Amino acid sequence: MDMKERKNLILQGSMYKVIITLAAPIMLSNLIQTLYSLIDGIWVSKLGSIQFAAISFVWPVMFLFISIGIGLFIAGTSILSQFIGASKYDKASQYASQLIAIAVVCAVCFSFVGYLMSPVIINVMGAKGDLAHYSEIFLKITFLDMPFTFLFFCFNAIMSSQGNTLTPTILSSISVIINAILDPIFIFKFNMGIAGAPVATIISKALLAGAGLYILHKSTSKIKPSFKNFSFDRNILNKLFKVAIPSAIGQSGSALGFIILNGFIVSYGTSTLAAFGMVNRITSLIMQPAMGIGASLTAIVGQNLGSGQLERVKEAFVKALKLTISISILGCIVLIWQDNEVVNFFIRSKDDNLVISEAVIYLMYISFSMPLMGIFSVFQGIFQGSGHTKYSMNMEIGRLWFVRLPMILLFKYLTTIGSTGIWISMSSSNLIICLYGYYLYKKGGWQEKIIRTND
Repeated sequence: MDMKERKNLILQGSMYKVIITLAAPIMLSNLIQTLYSLIDGIWVSKLGSIQFAAISFVWPVMFLFISIGIGLFIAGTSILSQFIGASKYDKASQYASQLIAIAVVCAVCFSFVGYLMSPVIINVMGAKGDLAHYSEIFLKITFLDMPFTFLFFCFNAIMSSQGNTLTPTILSSISVIINAILDPIFIFKFNMGIAGAPVATIISKALLAGAGLYILHKSTSKIKPSFKNFSFDRNILNKLFKVAIPSAIGQSGSALGFIILNGFIVSYGTSTLAAFGMVNRITSLIMQPAMGIGASLTAIVGQNLGSGQLERVKEAFVKALKLTISISILGCIVLIWQDNEVVNFFIRSKDDNLVISEAVIYLMYISFSMPLMGIFSVFQGIFQGSGHTKYSMNMEIGRLWFVRLPMILLFKYLTTIGSTGIWISMSSSNLIICLYGYYLYKKGGWQEKIIRTND
């Protein structure tokens, strides 16, 4: 399907077909990425529960840094899709060039600062002993893949804004397969231990970014980034950051909250932290279809708003909700039915039975809120696609900082239920924030255009 056919489908086709066509590759890509994360965790867990806990411990730190890249990806997809909906391809190409350039500058700076600051970050987070040692090793090396990650974000934004979610999926799938093959080689064959996992990731992401740039250069797409006589355009950068910054704040605020959350969780012991990390990976695997549907809305909403079809945007929202809730309920049933079997399959190291028992309890609580997690993804999709990322920011930050963390503190200091308070807080916060998202949707502020496509 070429760009013209994809555009006609998004603007005129059956909405269920549009959502499934765009969401299916995203689902597959996210599924493969999550499977890799699980595989990565399985290989590292063979080293021991402390090494596995270290990965979970530093994940929010990396997410904090790449949140700017995610913000740029969301801004790029939203703005470019609106230009495409209005058939302003020259403008879209100009924005794409600026997007790539600023992403590279940010990524190089973050890699340098992050690598040097890793020991300080780990110390501030409160890790001690072996947890601190392994966390620092993993974090320092992981920072080095940031330029490649940001470059692929840009490639993904340019492709996704055109409705081409398949090409990024194919590339990321190949990258994940390479990563999965290299993991045991570097971890065990080369005897690198926990350091082998991020080294394998750097190699696979470098190949991924290189392939993306090559495709952009060779493709016949109407969006063609160019760096001939390039200079930064303040006006374009201002518009990109106007959309990117709220999203980045939302993502980074969420990541920072998870850093603090990890601090609370580790106070219950590394077993609870390891259980938290593994169950989050399991639920992420089950939630990929719902998350893919939410992500597909970005291009659907952007192109239809760009062409002035507001009622079609509302239709996309309602039908995305129906699909997401149905899939999430099915996943919820499976996890509750087979909770022990699922946990024991993914936690291969049996050196700490407390990890398994904690994971089973958390899985039960979080499974009941899975439909709410799907609804949350749909709200994020419509707010990000319209370019009103301040609403998605409010939902991201509000869920963690104003609901989840305060609830955890109340359970920790005012009750004696222990780590169960964390699991109850995780599920309850999803319900409260979805009610807030519905309020924002009905209020209608997201319908206002954030960029004049005829500028």
